Amino acid sequence: MIKPHLLHQSYQKTNHTFFSLHRPYFHGGRGDIGANKIRTLSTLPLLWPAHAKKRERLKRLVLPPPRAQASPSSSATTKDIDDDHHHVIDDTNENKDIGVVNVKAVVKVKLTKAGFFSSLSLDRGIDDLTDLLGKSVLLELVSSHLHDSEGGKEKETIKAYAHKAGGDEKSVKYESDFEVANDFGEIGAVLVENEHHTEMFLETITLHGLPEGPVHFDCASWVHSKFDNPTKRIFFTNKCYLPSETPSGLRRLRAEELSNLRGNGEGTRKSFERIYDYDIYNDIGDPDRSLDLQRPPLGGKERPYPRRCRTGRPHSQADRWSENRNNGKKFYVPRDECFSEVKELTFSTKALHAVLLILVPSLGKIIKDKDLEFPFFHEIDSLFSVGLDLPSEADDATEEGFLGAMMPRLVKYISGGDRQNVLRFETPETMNRDRFFWFRDEEFARQTVAGLNPLSISLVKEWPLRSNLDPGKYGPQESAITSEIINKEIGGIITVEKAIEEKKLFILDYHDILLPYVSKVRKLKGKTLYGSRTLFFLTPEGTLRPLAIELTRPPMDGKKQWKQVFTPSWHSTSVWLWRIAKAHVLAHDSGYHQLINHWLRTHCVTEPYVIATNRQLSIMHPIYKLLHPHFRYTLEINALAREALINADGTIESSFAPGKYAMEISSAVYHHHWRFDMESLPADLIRRGIAIKDPFEPHGLRLTIKDYPFANDGLLLWDIIKLWVTDYVNHYYPNSSVVEHDEELQAWWKEIRTVGHGDKKDEPWWPILKTPKDLIGILSTIIWVL
Repeated sequence: MIKPHLLHQSYQKTNHTFFSLHRPYFHGGRGDIGANKIRTLSTLPLLWPAHAKKRERLKRLVLPPPRAQASPSSSATTKDIDDDHHHVIDDTNENKDIGVVNVKAVVKVKLTKAGFFSSLSLDRGIDDLTDLLGKSVLLELVSSHLHDSEGGKEKETIKAYAHKAGGDEKSVKYESDFEVANDFGEIGAVLVENEHHTEMFLETITLHGLPEGPVHFDCASWVHSKFDNPTKRIFFTNKCYLPSETPSGLRRLRAEELSNLRGNGEGTRKSFERIYDYDIYNDIGDPDRSLDLQRPPLGGKERPYPRRCRTGRPHSQADRWSENRNNGKKFYVPRDECFSEVKELTFSTKALHAVLLILVPSLGKIIKDKDLEFPFFHEIDSLFSVGLDLPSEADDATEEGFLGAMMPRLVKYISGGDRQNVLRFETPETMNRDRFFWFRDEEFARQTVAGLNPLSISLVKEWPLRSNLDPGKYGPQESAITSEIINKEIGGIITVEKAIEEKKLFILDYHDILLPYVSKVRKLKGKTLYGSRTLFFLTPEGTLRPLAIELTRPPMDGKKQWKQVFTPSWHSTSVWLWRIAKAHVLAHDSGYHQLINHWLRTHCVTEPYVIATNRQLSIMHPIYKLLHPHFRYTLEINALAREALINADGTIESSFAPGKYAMEISSAVYHHHWRFDMESLPADLIRRGIAIKDPFEPHGLRLTIKDYPFANDGLLLWDIIKLWVTDYVNHYYPNSSVVEHDEELQAWWKEIRTVGHGDKKDEPWWPILKTPKDLIGILSTIIWVL
């Protein structure tokens, strides 16, 4: 998947206690093993209770009355270094009035490309004046405690404006001074009002001068202008609280913040908003531009599908079931999910945008100018040796150098010389070693376990092969692959029945998935499609060897069902029929990977997890803090996919055989095959017959194909994820009653099942969330998929 690296907040200055992994950690997941998650899992703060050393230090302080327990993010010393100006901020308040503590708030605001610092409009001048007047940001300190003497009434907040106090090329600092009474109690939250006319990206707030040491707020969030929305932003300290443990003074704010994030389900969402809500996929088509681009909505009884983030745009004029795409305008995502405005991530977003909207269509235009996409094999070779001349539409991207750097492992972008804007693909290492490697059967088989899509191959468990489709519509259910054909290809080494018994016969089965769409797809210009089955034999050497490919066409145009089996051959004609059959299978396999295993099972199904987490789990909730780094940028990437990847006439429809029916196929797969309880790696391997439970094996599983890189590497990663999640969950949930009585957690899991995946809400396979073990399984699965 094209996904930017997870960038995480730096916790070095906040003196968190970190949880150490017991083994080295590397990132992986559904076909995307990289090095990203080490920073996610190995640096996530657990926010343990204050250390004994800190408590001893508090006892030595002379300021009465005794303070509440220090925040876990507090420093262990009574002085803190301001890193930007390298001077010492005195946090001891020595020789001060013992009834009042002088507190300094330091607010760090990041310089961004779209924030108020870069604005050249009249608003910029007004905002500069606001800075000069010292009324840029209004802060309100909130006590964690109620007035005991006033019947549990909330204490009044302490307000002060923050004034601009310097900065550097990356950020601007604002400072504010407060007088805090000793009976105010522990500060648990800060309310922020942005007095500028444009939004700002608030990084951190640090309070200096408190007896327990600095109190930190890791904000990492956009704060809208009060002129756009008068609602004040709420930021809580870095402490974790389960709902039942929330300090009394913060309970109302905790509920209020969640209510703000949920919205009221009405109106068109604005770019500065942070509202998470659900909708069906009714914005894939674009009937207002052309009725040829009309697509049925996905989500509901007829076409089940996960839910997406609601944008609230008006309906299309040409189709009342479709949502207007606001052509030319960026799709809404909640403001904190959008990474394109942050300076460090601008390149990543624009690079992805260039790939989807410039590079791929440019290639399509070049190819469509010809009668055949690739009339000769040497034209494929020329992609690596000669390259393609990009049309002028790519100029906007090339000016900023995106095409030259966005995909260095895939393409070479060459500008200048006799040929301007040349795109040349990198030659695969396997092709450098063997130009015709892709012709060979052993490479064809190897790709099923170590190629683009290692997630579809499964064990043959029953013989003979049969379809589950209605024979009245699609023809006889029996496969044309017979025992005689397989016995001949195996060469008498073993019978089919024995091969199945010894778990040596495997299959890529796209027959029932594709066959219902064959007649529809064949009516599209330049398209064809078959249902396919491909059988492999596990050799004594532990490698796979292809045995047979069956291609099937259902009854159509007055013709009966057609099916034919192709086998490896050296005959001058049969060998090319075999190669063409392999080409069809590869087209099915790569298309299934992008549409199902990548889009549906990795991106689409996770969007409800992100939405529910922000709607139901407070930022103070420990499970929110665990999941948030894994969720970052998912909604933004999915929105870009709806703009140019899965949309009508988008990349998937243009590049893969099903064409305009691609998303309907993904809906059918979701309806018939997707199950949450089968999405963990061990469950997926067992379901496909690739692994068998064995307590004596390192991971508790014995692989039926030992040389299976995806499973070999993935199980290492799975164990690390589960170990991390187990220790984390057990720390906050020591017993089942804590899980069952966590109302936010229970509401989160219920909403995922009944709303985000509402079309499957009545399925019996959803895990029950009652114990820490249940929670560990659910969280490990979600993190693995991401």
